[in-house]
Amino acid sequence: MTVADSPTRPAGGARPIIAGRRGLAPQISVYVFVILPLLALVATVPIAWGWGLTWLDVAIAAVFYVASGLGITVGYHRYFTHGSFKAKRPLRVALAVAGSLAMQGPVITWVADHRRHHAFSDKEGDPHSPWLFGTGPVALAKGFWHAHTGWLFDRDVTNRERFTPDLLADRDISRVDRLFLLWSVLTLLVPAVLGGLLSWSWWGALTALFWAGLVRVGLLHHVTWSINSICHMIGDQPFAARDHSRNVWPLAVLSFGESWHNLHHADPTCARHGVQRGQVDISARVIWAFEKLGWAHSVRWPTQRRLAKLARETG
Repeated sequence: MTVADSPTRPAGGARPIIAGRRGLAPQISVYVFVILPLLALVATVPIAWGWGLTWLDVAIAAVFYVASGLGITVGYHRYFTHGSFKAKRPLRVALAVAGSLAMQGPVITWVADHRRHHAFSDKEGDPHSPWLFGTGPVALAKGFWHAHTGWLFDRDVTNRERFTPDLLADRDISRVDRLFLLWSVLTLLVPAVLGGLLSWSWWGALTALFWAGLVRVGLLHHVTWSINSICHMIGDQPFAARDHSRNVWPLAVLSFGESWHNLHHADPTCARHGVQRGQVDISARVIWAFEKLGWAHSVRWPTQRRLAKLARETG
């Protein structure tokens, strides 16, 4: 079975949800990957005030934000997790690498967690629901922290054999998965090298490392995590879903369309999440471009009949 044939809810339900607990070294790496970009975000205001921010830093950061962000939304999420389209081998590998540049975890681990999220959405077993602790103000505050960032520090490991047998059997994707540390180094090192070469200075390399490396990763982290937290707490629900998934329009552009989250949970394999008028969905346009170029096929586009049925159900 190839990645493109993967189901939203994998077979093998008899296997346990959790495959064990993280060791000390992987747990420390999680703290590094989460906290270091966060510290960079916190430092942006005083550093920008003292150093300034060049257009070169902005340009490099924008390129890497788009590449790594679409790697998550189009690659990790809509393709690898949900099989919203089928891709030729070069595109499949490129999407896995691009998603790895976001420093959100190896592709197979990310997909296993997300398939588990859909299997138990906003119920016990969901790795990052904000509704696991109750509905009171204190419980929801705790739930928001858990859904946004806290769940990342949980040492329980989602069972990849249960949720991602298709990816484990794919040699290309398994190889990209094993090289996650390399992609994490390159996602910081390449912007620094570009900044140094284009400005022909060590200072340009340092500022590019900060803005296009750490700050870009930190911003993308929190945009992605906002889908887990904010988009399960506030917003509108025009379509029928069996959970608290909602649409949050202010996040639409930065998340490349992922914040149209209600339709996604109502119809998880759909390649377009923003299906109503005015709902910008950049990821869907990228998939459309891949289809027109012949790099992707069998795209699961929404149909008016399906959308009308989901809207009637919620009504």
